This record gives sequence, C-alpha cells and structure tokens, in this order.
Amino acid sequence: MVCQEDPLIKTICQLYVKISSLETLSPCKEVNALLTQLVHACIPPHPVDVSALCSKVQDVRAKLIRLCGQAEGLLEAHYSTLLGSFDRPLDHLSIFPYYTNYIKLAKLEFDLLTQHLPPHATPPARIAFVGSGPLPLTSLVLAANHLPATAFHNYDIDAAANSMALGLVLPDPDLSRRVFFHTGDIMDVTTELGRYDVVFLAALVGMVEEEKARIMDHLAEFMAPGAILMVRSANGARAFLYPVVEPDDLRGFEFLSVYHPTDEVINSVVVAKKKNHELDTLSATAANADPVLNGSVVKKQQPISGRKCCEMVQPLLDPLNPYGNIAEELAIDDKSS
Repeated sequence: MVCQEDPLIKTICQLYVKISSLETLSPCKEVNALLTQLVHACIPPHPVDVSALCSKVQDVRAKLIRLCGQAEGLLEAHYSTLLGSFDRPLDHLSIFPYYTNYIKLAKLEFDLLTQHLPPHATPPARIAFVGSGPLPLTSLVLAANHLPATAFHNYDIDAAANSMALGLVLPDPDLSRRVFFHTGDIMDVTTELGRYDVVFLAALVGMVEEEKARIMDHLAEFMAPGAILMVRSANGARAFLYPVVEPDDLRGFEFLSVYHPTDEVINSVVVAKKKNHELDTLSATAANADPVLNGSVVKKQQPISGRKCCEMVQPLLDPLNPYGNIAEELAIDDKSS
C-alpha cells in the first residue's frame, strides 16, 4: 500500500499541512505560492494509484480536493469581478492568468466531442455545463471559438456565481443570446436534461465518490438516449487535485474514450454516451481503432446517433458552481495580492 514513504506523497502531505493552516484561501501571495507548489508537484507523471493509498493519505487527498475547490472558486470570483468592471468583459478574458489553458482544454474537448459525432453531423444545438462557476470559460470559449450556433445552458448551485457570470455575457450581442444560466442543484433538474445533445460535468461537482456516483446516475436517468456526456477527471498524482472518474463508474452510459493530458492542462476528459437500449444490439459488434491525440486516449467505440434538440427555453438568472475546470488556475499574480 503506497503511503508516506513515497517522496511525492510526503511532499503533498507537507503541503496539505501548510495549506490547511492558512487563514484564507482568497488570492494572495502566500496562497499563490503554496497552491502553485502543490500543482507543480502533481503535474509530472507518477504511477500512483490513489485507490491504494493508506487511509491517512486518503483523508489528506479528500481534504486537499475540497481546499483546492474552495481556492479555485475564490480565484474565479476575483477575476470575474475584475472583468465585470470593463464595458465589454469578454474582450479582456486574457487577463485571467490561465486563460490559455482554457483555450487548450476547450479545443481538446471539442476535438474529442467531434470524434464521437456521426460523420457530417451538424454541431450540437444545445449543450449543458454542470458546475460552471462565476467565470464559465469553457462555455465562453467553446461558444466563441468552436460552436458559433450552439446554445449553452450553464447550471450552478451558487446564485452569486451565476450573477457574476451573467454580467460577463450580457454586454456581448452574440453570446448574450446563446449563453444562459440556471441556479439550483442539478439533482433537481430532470426532464430538462433530456433536451441537451451534450452535457459537461465539471470536475468538482461531486467531490467524493458517492456524491459523484449519485450525480452521474441522475444524469443517466434523465439525459436523452444517444446524448454525449463529457466528464472531467484526473490521472496519477493529479488525483490529489480532482476526483477520479473511471469507466466502470459510468452506469447507464456507454464508455467511449478517456484522454489523459501530459502537459499543464490538469484534467483528464472522459467521454461517454447515454445508452439507447434499442440500438444496443446493432452497436455491440462495432469496433473502432483507438484514437491518439496529444496525450493518451483509451478505447474509442461507436459515435452517437444524430439526435438534435432545437427547442429553446427562456433563460433563468442562476449561478453555477464555483467548481471550474483546472487546478492550475489556483495561481495568481503577486500584483493581485
């Protein structure tokens, strides 16, 4: 059983002690330094199996994920407030220290999504993002750079986060017509989930295994057959920053592929399809070659059917979770301290 004798585990446990003793996780020089050390420690490839950790280190990992989630939400809120001071906030997204990482992650997820759509299929008409937070950069980048005709519905449990996010979008004549915000617990959203072609699940929505499993079971119950689920996960030592989602966790879904980045983009991306029992027999014998991107991808299966949902609903002014996407966002310039 891997435990504190591993130099990396020892370093992470030492950083946890320092981070957990901070008076605040709001962006400042001390928070920046410690969280940057943590992220840099977790980025290099390391053959750690977090499921094999001793109970003490498992507890440290669970608490670290929560602390990182809190710090990430505070960082996003800080920059969302700053961006909101501009007349056209979306023209200034690059002031966020890790905006380029969002550009990379959004391009990666768009490419993965495209691989699993039928040949010559039209782009998804409606996409939901669960846990978008006060700075919903994934939705904004995908909407602006990759899916110019798609409607994005962002769900978050935090009304204040949604209000900040909405303020960024309203001055933009295009995105204000296509990017919507809904406040509430995703477990209370039922039939509306069946209207989306694609659902993104942010990494920090469901920080413990049981909670994540309940959320994915809920999505499996109410998403439309053939709809795509994009789940943020983590691999190796990066699992000290984010929860891990395994293919076996995808009950009610057909696992399609998983991508493990090897660069500064922290999150792995798991792609699955809501099962359509009527088509199971037809797809059971299908086999495709494993896709290879810029990291490691495992097992690609059949693409989704060509279902499209075009009906729109009036947006609800709601916030999403301060659970954003990538742990490297936890760093901030000393100027902002």
